[in-house]
Order: sequence, then C-alpha cells, then structure tokens
Amino acid sequence: MPSSILYDRITSNVAEADPGAAELSLLDVSSPALRREAGVALEARSPNADPSGRLTVYPKAPLKGPVSGRRARIARFAREALKTAATLLILVVAVAAALVIWDFYVTAPWTRDGSVRVQVARIASQVSGQITEVRVVDNQYVHQGDVLYVIDPFDFQVALDSGKAQLRQKAADQQVRQMQAERRQHLSNLATTPEEQQLYAGNAIQAQAAFDTAQQQVAQADINLKRTQVRSPVNGYVTNLLMRVGDYAQAGTNNISVIDADSYWIDGYFEETKMAHVCIGDRAEAALMGYRDPIVGRVQTVTRGISVSNATPSTQGLPNVDPVYTWVRLAQRVPVRIKITDVPPGIPLVSGMTATVTIRSAEARETGGTLRQRFASFADHLADIVHGQQPSPGCVPRVGDENGATVTLPTPKPVAPLNPEQINPGLAPGLNTSPRAASRSDDSH
Repeated sequence: MPSSILYDRITSNVAEADPGAAELSLLDVSSPALRREAGVALEARSPNADPSGRLTVYPKAPLKGPVSGRRARIARFAREALKTAATLLILVVAVAAALVIWDFYVTAPWTRDGSVRVQVARIASQVSGQITEVRVVDNQYVHQGDVLYVIDPFDFQVALDSGKAQLRQKAADQQVRQMQAERRQHLSNLATTPEEQQLYAGNAIQAQAAFDTAQQQVAQADINLKRTQVRSPVNGYVTNLLMRVGDYAQAGTNNISVIDADSYWIDGYFEETKMAHVCIGDRAEAALMGYRDPIVGRVQTVTRGISVSNATPSTQGLPNVDPVYTWVRLAQRVPVRIKITDVPPGIPLVSGMTATVTIRSAEARETGGTLRQRFASFADHLADIVHGQQPSPGCVPRVGDENGATVTLPTPKPVAPLNPEQINPGLAPGLNTSPRAASRSDDSH
C-alpha cells in the first residue's frame, strides 16, 4: 500500500514538471528496474536539467517530416531569388540613371550659355544743327517713321528758297540761249557762219547744264530740310536717351538708339562636342532665368567662324601660339542662332537676358515628342556614346561648291572716262562745217 501511494506521488510530480514524464505511467510500476531504466532514458532526452534535481526542462522537438522540409527549402529559395532580382533591378536602374545623366549633361545638345539678342538702330542725323525739339522719352515705343527730334530748320529753309530762285534764273537763261541757238541754225550761210552757230549751240548746252545743276541743288536743299526731322527707321523702343534740347547734332554722329522690336533672336553657345546633334530647323526651347515657360524657336543658322587666338600675329608678325596642356583641353563654343517663333504671355524680351537653350531631336521636331520618340532619341544618344557621335546628313549646308572650292565675288571695274565728244556728240563737227549740216547727216544715217 505505501509503495503504490509513493508511485502515485512520483508520477504526478513528473507529470506536472513535464508532460513527457507521463510516459512512466505506461511502464510496469511493480518493477523497480524498469523504472530506473525509464528515468535514465528521460534524463538522456533532457540534458538541460535543473541542477537542484527538482525540475527538468525538455525542449520541444522540431518537426522533421518530409513535407515540412520541402516547404522550407522552397521558401528559402524564393527569398534568395527575390534578393538577387532586387539587386539586379537596382543595378539596372543605376546604370540607366547614369546613362541618362551622361546623355543629358555630356552628349545632349543643350547649354546654359545662351542670351537674348536684338538689332539696335543707332541713329545719326544727316544734317548738322542745333536740336530744337525732342519728341520722345526714354524706353518709349515708337513706330517706323515717327519723328524722334527736330533740328533747327531755318538755315535749310533759306537754302531751299535760294536754290529755287537760282533755278528760275537758270531756267530763263537756258530758254534764251536755246532760242538763240535754234535761230542761228535756221539762218542761211549768208547771215551766219558755222563758227557762230557752234558758239550759240555751245551756249545753249551750257545753259541746259546749269539748269540741271540748279535742279539738283534744289532737290538737295529740299531733302536737307526734310532731314531736320529725324525719324525712326524701325518699330521699337528708344533706349538710353541722353539727348536734350539745345544739344548740337553733328552729321554722322550717333545720338539716339532704337531697339528693333521685330528683330529679337536667341544665341546659344554650344560646345563643339555637341554640334553633331544640332540641325537647322530643329525645335529649340529657351528657358529664361526667373520664368517657368520656355520660349520656343527654331535653329536658324550656325556660325561659320569664331576668333582664333593662335592666329593673332605678334609684334614681329609671327604667329602667337598659346601653350596648352595636352591632357586638359576645353571644348570650344560655337554660336547657334535661334529664331523665336512663340513667346509665352507675360515674358518681356530684354536683350542680354540669360537663357538655357535645349535642342530637341528630329523626332521631337516633327511631332512634338512622345514617350516612344524620346526613347528612340535616348537609344540614338546611347549608340553615340558607344560608337561615337555621327552627324545627321543635311543638318548644316556645306561650305563652297561640290568641288570644295569657295565661291568668290567678282571685283567691279572702274568705268573708262568719257571725252567731251561722247558727252555732246555733233557739237563741233569741224572747223568749216555747221552743226545744222552735221545734224542732218546724222539724221540721214
């Protein structure tokens, strides 16, 4: 009886400590040897026993079935494949980003070195005199033909009136001398001589020449009087006006400037390494500093010559060659002229403003540029990076003819001087021959 009670207490304590100890209940309780063997087996399964010997902890045994092992291998392979794919994707994106950045900054035709340009009419008076009236103010918009300022017209009015008076005098003298010459031509040889006929005919021609000269002088005096009102030759803005009433206008000296509002363009200074992608007619976008919307235009011309410092002769007439480092060579910049076709509203064009100019590709030039066209453009630029830049045929007209020889302009030749006979033929045909007889012989021929 006591042994059974002791067994129940042992089994209950073991069961509370570890459910696995309940296996002792399946053993034969009547055999002490079997109980000892079972205890040793349980101690072997639980190496992490409490040093006090009162409590034994048994770890949970992992599942080692064939199905659970296959699932673990599949999950581990999926994680490794996902890591590899993510790494490759990041590498591809990094390479593509590097190529895009390289294409944009190195090979793509764009430049921050752009500026707005304009033609300026530097106006000078064609006559000299004191300025009596200024009809414009600084930065005023004027139309072509508007009067800018007026020069004192008194002297020029007097010159015109004097010229008209002299013209009347020359006209009367020409009429009298022409009548005398005609009268002598109708007289017989008994009433006049050939010498007298030649003399009166010469006087008539001289009077006609004086009359023509007086007419030209009147015309010159009239145009000088009109030039006292200096007018604008273009539509534009008066700029940097420093002239005041009372200043003296010197003929041929610039004293007022007008910006031609119809002549604005943009110059983009592109590096020579990017000129292979610049074609005449390409779409160009110029973004001004401080404005969001770009100015749209077209490539109009490409400058065919820039200054070369090595070509400048020295003081002795020898070439002045600048030393350069062979491993450091800056790309030369070539001016490209952009014709403005569209200006967004609210953007004032001011000559000298800084612009970032971007040249679009041929695909973008035709239809405005879609995603597919941009990808094709990027592919072309990538091919340029690998194989080198290939210029598009027909982008820029060739210099010279097909044989490579440049065309020269013909040099004008001076006109041979004329003698008096060529100017007035038949005036003095001979010593004893009258002009009337000479004129009749010319008419018969």
